[in-house]
Amino acid sequence: MKNRLIQTLCAGAMLAATLPSTVSAAECIAPANPGGGWDFTCRQIGKIMFDIGAVDKPIQVTNMAGAGGGLAYGHVVNERADDADLIVAASSATSTRLAQNAYAGMTADQVRFVGAIGADPGVVVVAADSPFESLGDLVEAMKADPASVAIAGGSAVGGFDHLKPLMILQRAGFTDITKVKYIGVDGGADAITQTVGGFTQVMSGDMSEVVGFLKAGDIKVLAVLTEDRVPGFDDIPTAKEQGFDVVAVNWRGLYVPKGISDDQFASWADKLQQVADSDEWKQAMADNGLAPFTKVGDDFQNYVNGLVAEINQMSKDIGVIQ
Repeated sequence: MKNRLIQTLCAGAMLAATLPSTVSAAECIAPANPGGGWDFTCRQIGKIMFDIGAVDKPIQVTNMAGAGGGLAYGHVVNERADDADLIVAASSATSTRLAQNAYAGMTADQVRFVGAIGADPGVVVVAADSPFESLGDLVEAMKADPASVAIAGGSAVGGFDHLKPLMILQRAGFTDITKVKYIGVDGGADAITQTVGGFTQVMSGDMSEVVGFLKAGDIKVLAVLTEDRVPGFDDIPTAKEQGFDVVAVNWRGLYVPKGISDDQFASWADKLQQVADSDEWKQAMADNGLAPFTKVGDDFQNYVNGLVAEINQMSKDIGVIQ
């Protein structure tokens, strides 16, 4: 009996040693303090993964604020490069900062971007009484006289709100983007107020920042910068359907350490897809003003690669980086 007990214990120990790492609790790093977008991404996606059975144990959330996400990025690259039980919250700010070398020389190819499953759509907005009725009207006016149109945005010069209209203009064949008049103010609320008040002609921002003004009839949204029209705002055309192939959203997603295997990468992509397909996530998006934006696995990695390259070149063109 004693020998059998010993054999059973040994067998159990051997089995535990060979079980895949997904049985242990995974960790999601939110590169910021509690509250805000990255924390939301970790907590909501992690909770839903467990609730729908995509993972066996609740995902632990670790807040690691610092350097606009750079502290967490360095931690993953330098100390957790092959940790298959680690996911990290990311957004458009992550790709922009990597493109602009804001993470002390670290580059986007030092991790793998596994997916995004929701986004705050980028928008191009004018006041309700603006003469511009379409994105094409605005683009033609700016091509003819760039200085005649001032654009307000909630990010600094070189930030994503600045880059969105530049992407549109480049698609239209306008290359002298240094002539575009951009005014960075303290957040989207200030930017939309500038435009409604007539101090600027255009606001570049995100849908969540302008919904109240739109419902009040104070503005027109000339374009939403998504693949498809945003549910609930179906009368607003995309830039793509107006002939400008630009998708620029504040996506909410995840990256993983570069050193994990292709199978482990695919497993996380599958888990994220399960969350995207769930009723729980659809409700979370509705509750938090997010629009559908689902890209996982290699599709998302390729999207981020293209975005980083474009932002890097554009940032050089406007003098934000050398």
